[in-house]
Amino acid sequence: MREVELKSVVPDPARLLAALRAAGALSALEGRLSDTRYDTPDRSLLTRDHVLRLRVFSDDAGSQASLDWKGPTSLADGYKVREELSTTVGDANALARLLEGLGYVVIREVQREISQFKFRDTVVRVEQYPRMDALVEVEGEPAAIESAIAGMGLPRAGFTPERLGDFVARFEARSAQRAALSDRELAGDYRYATNA
Repeated sequence: MREVELKSVVPDPARLLAALRAAGALSALEGRLSDTRYDTPDRSLLTRDHVLRLRVFSDDAGSQASLDWKGPTSLADGYKVREELSTTVGDANALARLLEGLGYVVIREVQREISQFKFRDTVVRVEQYPRMDALVEVEGEPAAIESAIAGMGLPRAGFTPERLGDFVARFEARSAQRAALSDRELAGDYRYATNA
């Protein structure tokens, strides 16, 4: 499957959530999204711009997990584009042990509270991190992405194809604080921090 997306900083997440709901966005997920990114010890996936990720979504009703692979990133007409394959996983802990048993190592953890919507033929996800700017990600085909952005009321100029690391760097330069993308980092443990 081809993933096409843009991201933007969200100055006021509560206001954006209200605007999305008022514009008819349908709530799909509301809870905690945790990503654990794996690589080989020599970082061969990172070197080739591949991602191997275990993703777990949790809310009051329970949790669901997936194993995801993403291919190299490209830019097409100002949009971030990459191939993505995903499959659901029954037991995230068992899969994590399996990956580690195969020799994969954790290189990054990302945890955030999310509100995800179906909106104008896109998936819109508002993400609030432990210590960093809130972001909104819009996935879909380009025309649908543009329609969704117009319906959100955020400036189009704020949406970029940049990676999460680019947003982290801007936050840190502006705030003079180290970003925390996980509970571990919020507590001061940056063992997995990479430029991934």
